[in-house]
Amino acid sequence: MKMEVIRELGTEELKERLDEERKQLVRLKLNHAVSPLENPNKIKEYRRTIARMMTELRKREKEANN
Repeated sequence: MKMEVIRELGTEELKERLDEERKQLVRLKLNHAVSPLENPNKIKEYRRTIARMMTELRKREKEANN
């Protein structure tokens, strides 16, 4: 997910999507441990997406405090 799309999401929607992405990452890791994924780079993509979402949430928290 691109940063432009993440910025367009509302805060509550962003938190919900973050939870969904984390759950999906856990599922991918579990599936990869059982049998190799066709594209293991998906795990890296999910980690990066989660990091982008967390960065945006932190930025919004800091702006709200100021």
